[in-house]
Amino acid sequence: MTRKALLIAGVCLMLDHVTKFWVTSSMEYGDRIPVWAIFDLVRWHNEGAAFSILASAGGWQRWFFVVLGIGFSLYILYELRRLPREEKSMVWVYALILGGALGNLADRIIQGYVVDFLLFYYDEWYFPAFNLADSFLFCGAALWIILMILEARRGKAENLRTSDTRGP
Repeated sequence: MTRKALLIAGVCLMLDHVTKFWVTSSMEYGDRIPVWAIFDLVRWHNEGAAFSILASAGGWQRWFFVVLGIGFSLYILYELRRLPREEKSMVWVYALILGGALGNLADRIIQGYVVDFLLFYYDEWYFPAFNLADSFLFCGAALWIILMILEARRGKAENLRTSDTRGP
């Protein structure tokens, strides 16, 4: 299971860095290329975390996020090793989260910022720009939430079946 997760995480990391390389080699910082009415490709740098949290904190945040990323990645690896074989869906959860975390971690270590290039908007409303690593993190977290909801529903259904067989 761990090998499969590491392979998936490695593919996520590679896809993230190939797209970031393409953006940084073909666009100047601040460039914006309209693609659709609601989507542009941009080249922006984010020294903060999600939604540019702590982006203007003066530089200390780089190493804070590096330490946080390393610790989080080690924790995911620890959890992967403990994962029972029957928990196949959780392999995807951990792999997507790990791949995304490593993608942004590598950027922070090498450059001091994360390259964001996907920008969605409508009229005057803009969703913060993001990258594939952010997308992998989001998909892993969303899948985890879905699996928790399904597990809770199964547990609730099982409790109902158990209480029905006991009778009044």
